[in-house]
This record gives sequence, C-alpha cells and structure tokens, in this order.
Amino acid sequence: MKHIAIVLLTIMVVVSASWGQYLQQFSGMGGIDWTNQVVRATGIGAPNPNFPPSAQRSSAVEAAKVVALRNILQLVKGVYVNSTTTIENAMVKSDLIRTRVEGVVRNFKITDIRYMSTGDVEVDVEVPLSAFYEIFLTFPEGTATQAPRYCPLCGQPWPAGKPFPKEYEYLLQGGNAAGAAPTQPRMHTPPAGNQAFTGLIVDARGLGVKPALAPRILDENGNVVYGTQNVSREYALQIGVVGYEKDVNRARQNERVANNPLIVKAIRVEGPNRTDVVIRNADADRIRQLAQRLKFLEECRVMMVLD
Repeated sequence: MKHIAIVLLTIMVVVSASWGQYLQQFSGMGGIDWTNQVVRATGIGAPNPNFPPSAQRSSAVEAAKVVALRNILQLVKGVYVNSTTTIENAMVKSDLIRTRVEGVVRNFKITDIRYMSTGDVEVDVEVPLSAFYEIFLTFPEGTATQAPRYCPLCGQPWPAGKPFPKEYEYLLQGGNAAGAAPTQPRMHTPPAGNQAFTGLIVDARGLGVKPALAPRILDENGNVVYGTQNVSREYALQIGVVGYEKDVNRARQNERVANNPLIVKAIRVEGPNRTDVVIRNADADRIRQLAQRLKFLEECRVMMVLD
C-alpha cells in the first residue's frame, strides 16, 4: 500500500506540474513546450541484424537519432513565426533560413535513451526555441541601440539633451559596486507607487489563439500595443517576446511577470495563423501610459494564457 501511495503521489505531482504548462503534443513525434520554450521529440530505432551482436545496440541508437532528427525537424517546421508565417514557409522562401534552421536542429540535445527488451531503442531529444529567435525575430531600425532613458527615482522620461548622471546609470542598470553595467540583462525595479506593475498577462482563453515566436497585442482599431517594435532586442533574443501558460494563477507566479502583473482580457484573435490578440482600447491606453514609465514591455515581461 505504501508503494502504491508513493506512485499515486508521484503521478499527481507530475500531472499538476504539467497541467498549467502550454504544451502542443503531436502523436508519435513529440511536442512543443511553450511554457519552458523547448521543442522535444522522440525517435525509435531497431538494431541492424547485419551488424555483429556487439554493435547492434549502438546501431539501434544511431537509427533512433535519425528518426528523432526527422521528427524534431517536422515539429520545428510547424512553429508559427507570426500571424502569417510558419518556419516551414520561411525555409521554402529562403535557402539561408533553411540552412540555419537545419543546423540548429542537427545540434539537438539528447535528454534520455531507453533500451527496450526487444532490442529497440528510444531516444528523446530537444532544441530550445531560443535558438530560433536570432533567425526569425526582427526589430525596427535602432532597437539594438540604447533604449529611451527613464529616471530611476521618479519613473518619468529623462529630459532630451540633459546628461544622464553616472550614479543614475548605475541605479538604472543594476550594475556592480563600481557602476559597471551587467553582462546579462536584468529586470529593472519599477518605480514605487500604486501602479508599479511588474508585467502583463493577457487572458486569451476561449478564443482559439495559437502560440508563436513573435505574436502581437493589438487594440480594437488594429494598432499595435505590443510586438517586436516595443521590446529590447537583448531581452527578446534571450527569453522570447511572450511566455505562455494555460492557467492564470500559474502565470501570475511566473518569474517573467511576478510579483504584481497587470491582467487584461483579450476580446478576439487576429491573423490567418490566429496568433495575434486584440484587447479593448481602454486596456490598450492604460498599457501605453504605464509603458512610458515602467519597463515591463521593453523587457518582454508579457505572458499569454491560452486554452
């Protein structure tokens, strides 16, 4: 009974941990975990009967790797880049993109190897979605340069033409004791106040929204509230433009948006690929006003909750 209880408890923990994650599963191949930003695939290989017995297990492993490569490439091709394009579309149009995508996929990481009693071998592999950001995320001219400055004390835009004090640079960037900028991007502490939101969550459940590498948030007039033009290239290439979850409470606890995210409701979906969401104009105006003094859009602190 004790062993049964442990097994049941383990199952409950695994189910509860995965229930909130946004997973796209594809039977026989693997799936895309959009919450943890990784593509996973499985390949099954049989031993080559023409090989000597000592080499048959390794031949099965190599055969499984070939199948896993084929499966993970097929999964990656189906990933939506934005509301109109898939990775496969982009690969067809550009030999350079095709070569870069295939190179990323071939460098997959092996996460598990299982040896079956039949002699067959199963190999699990994965590729991080972040490996495709550099290929597919596009940014307006100048986004790789210094972002607009804000006073770290009052949160207001820094006056144009006024020198930015070095001690403020230190506070703004979260540097070390010598005032040096960090080598990795850090989340800025928002100014104190009743509306010191640390991120944005868009509840898009019930609309049939699909995840993408570069989705957009639009207002009711079709104007972009959030997209690659709003973000720091540095942050987007490391963590992606948007994170995904299936549960609002889990999204609230995600370090991407914690500890005090603003939550808005999407009212419809746009685009052939159904990746862009529309929010009410009142919510859009509020987000734009907040973005003038807070950095949660620039730092990609945005999550969508999907079915």
